[in-house]
Amino acid sequence: MTIRIFDLCFAILGLVCLSPLLVLVWIVGWFDNRSPLFLQERVGRHQQPFVLLKFRTMRPETASVATHLVDAAAITPFGRFLRRTKLDELPQLWNVLRGEMTLVGPRPCLLNQEELIAERAARGVFKALPGITGLAQVQGIDMSTPALLARTDAEMMETLGLWHYFRFIVLTMFRKGAG
Repeated sequence: MTIRIFDLCFAILGLVCLSPLLVLVWIVGWFDNRSPLFLQERVGRHQQPFVLLKFRTMRPETASVATHLVDAAAITPFGRFLRRTKLDELPQLWNVLRGEMTLVGPRPCLLNQEELIAERAARGVFKALPGITGLAQVQGIDMSTPALLARTDAEMMETLGLWHYFRFIVLTMFRKGAG
């Protein structure tokens, strides 16, 4: 319950304080690809699907597959900047407010990532809300290694407390990791 209170406070504070930046990114994104927001169905808590919000970093016609499977040419120049600065993740604060995500938890996967879904289900990872960042992200583990990612997610969920919650947020803010 305590983490949910921090999630709500940080999400509200982030959306309010960063609203000028969010508007600016939306405007630049509009000129970049005419579709600045990216909505994608992802696997959430208890394997229930939800719609994840992000700023678009790839061309609108790009296939809906894991990032490591997409041709690098699909990423727009502005999208590269958004990914490098992690600004593309900011709209997920709405997902946190809605209770679909938390700030720290396992990254939500795509519905078609069957191997990762099976690995996570076997380890009980879906008992937790998906997060914007977590242990796998700060360690640079992405979805291209499903078994390792699921093990890392399970390890994080076993030890996640307030200390790790704040630690992962700070490490992410200072761009630690690339997953």
